[in-house]
Amino acid sequence: QLLRKCILQMSQPVVEGSLGSPPFEKPNIEQGVLNFVQYKFSHLPPKERQTMYELSKMFLLCLNYWKLETPSQFRQRSQNDDVATYKVNYTRWLCYCHVPQSCDSLPRYETTHVFGRSLLKSIFTVTRRQLLEKFRVEKDKLVPEKRTLILTHFPKFLSMLEEEIYGENSPIWEADFTVPAAEGAQLVSRPAAVSAVAVPTTPLFSKKLSSSSSAASMDASTPEPLPGKGWWEKRKLPESLTLEDAKRIRVMGDIPMELVNEVMLTITDPAAMLGPETSLLSANAARDETARLEERRGIIEFHVIGNSLSQKSNKKILMWLVGLQNVFSHQLPRMPKEYITRLVFDPKHKTLALIKDGRVIGGICFRMFPTQGFTEIVFCAVTSNEQVKGFSKDIKVPKSRYLGYIKDYEGATLMECELNPRIPYTELSHIIKKQKEIIKKLIERKQAQIRKVYPGLTCFKEGVRQIPIESVPGIRETGWKPLGKEKGKELKDPDQLYNTLKNLLAQIKTHPSAWPFMEPVKKSEAPDYYEIIRFPIDLKTMTERLKNRYYVTKKLFIADLQRIITNCREYNPPDSDYCKCANTLEKFFYFKLKEGGLIDK
Repeated sequence: QLLRKCILQMSQPVVEGSLGSPPFEKPNIEQGVLNFVQYKFSHLPPKERQTMYELSKMFLLCLNYWKLETPSQFRQRSQNDDVATYKVNYTRWLCYCHVPQSCDSLPRYETTHVFGRSLLKSIFTVTRRQLLEKFRVEKDKLVPEKRTLILTHFPKFLSMLEEEIYGENSPIWEADFTVPAAEGAQLVSRPAAVSAVAVPTTPLFSKKLSSSSSAASMDASTPEPLPGKGWWEKRKLPESLTLEDAKRIRVMGDIPMELVNEVMLTITDPAAMLGPETSLLSANAARDETARLEERRGIIEFHVIGNSLSQKSNKKILMWLVGLQNVFSHQLPRMPKEYITRLVFDPKHKTLALIKDGRVIGGICFRMFPTQGFTEIVFCAVTSNEQVKGFSKDIKVPKSRYLGYIKDYEGATLMECELNPRIPYTELSHIIKKQKEIIKKLIERKQAQIRKVYPGLTCFKEGVRQIPIESVPGIRETGWKPLGKEKGKELKDPDQLYNTLKNLLAQIKTHPSAWPFMEPVKKSEAPDYYEIIRFPIDLKTMTERLKNRYYVTKKLFIADLQRIITNCREYNPPDSDYCKCANTLEKFFYFKLKEGGLIDK
């Protein structure tokens, strides 16, 4: 009927009604799966990481051409409350994805571009089973390389993905999920026409666990970034650009990806790295290296266990719970044993048990409060000299969220440990070591570019014992900056910081010169904008980031503001109206930053 009507009226077919229009969910399936690859495998060597990326693309391709089960088939294996939602999604899939494959007159969308976690949760288990069965049946038709990849690695890949699809607190479905550029940018292929690559400035840690970002994600729902500039005023960097000009137009912190990739290849190549071998015998070996090696060999294991009143408990689990009770009693002699027993065997509490050679040697007894956004650690049995490492007496969680929920002990000190879900803490020492090596190599390359040679210091011959570092000739030219003095005041209270930045952003958006930067640049107006501007940003995106509590420090906020100005100057001629607006707005927001005490006057 729709096609007949459009043929008669000679109009473009548009599916109308209560189905809505694509995309139906944000983030979409494609972004979620790519986020999963970066979240789980970014620490792997490049070759293994690329393997996981290929598996993800294969999975997405299969989903785009997979025929979904009908609502009646779905009803037979699902709860009634899920059927209505699935029926709507199935109808959307028919109208926008499946039927247009055989009817070119209808606009066609990829399933993975317009649907998100909701549909994936509905279809994953059955699709996974059918996929693996199909590959198993047709394994003889596969080339040997693909056969190993699909039959060996693909099932494990899907199992790990399943945990993130059905897990309540998986970070891969957060709208602002990003990954470190040095790790993840190599894996993300050029997005389709409906996608944009958004690479924000990178915080290392964040107060709000869902706000930590780090760069390079592919998002079909990300608005096409930055300031409104006409294509007719687009310009590329002039060939005569000097080194000083290049320094001036770049935002501090930008390092070319080519250089980062080159350094990564150097530090992962044993033949290119000098110095002592990294082994357990090394004096500089990480303290957790022995435990990591024992876990790899199966000597130690970690299990999350707990007592259950609804079903019969496993005998081994009960033995481990008794072992945990003994360990906690030994480590906490002043705590009544009956009290420890009651909590360890309480069904509301779980325990992360450390098992070595089949017996309990330690554990963490905890209770989760999902609605309050924190987890209470009741007992933590480790050696005494390690017990408080990683914990702080500075409690950042508002008192109203935990008061009346957690236990209150007389004479005990309440402490907090804040974890970032995007950091694999079991590999933390490796990650930090690699970061140090990257920075060291980048410093060496920077120093190699410095041609000027200064004479040696003679003051020490005259009896001077010590001089300020900043007085060393040429030290600032190397990129060195004095430490210790923090410019401006850093607001520690997250609510105070949020309100301050919210007011400041509101003033900037109402400024007469802010109009070119209110929304992302449209590709229709500037087709090659994103080929020139690597890190697009605009005031609308900043507003969304602020709402999502992305700006955990003032530096992140200031960096995004400065990047708006830098991007404008890089893309437009200096005498254009856009650059004039950028210059005026820059003076205004720096005046406001100084007025608010966020930077030095």
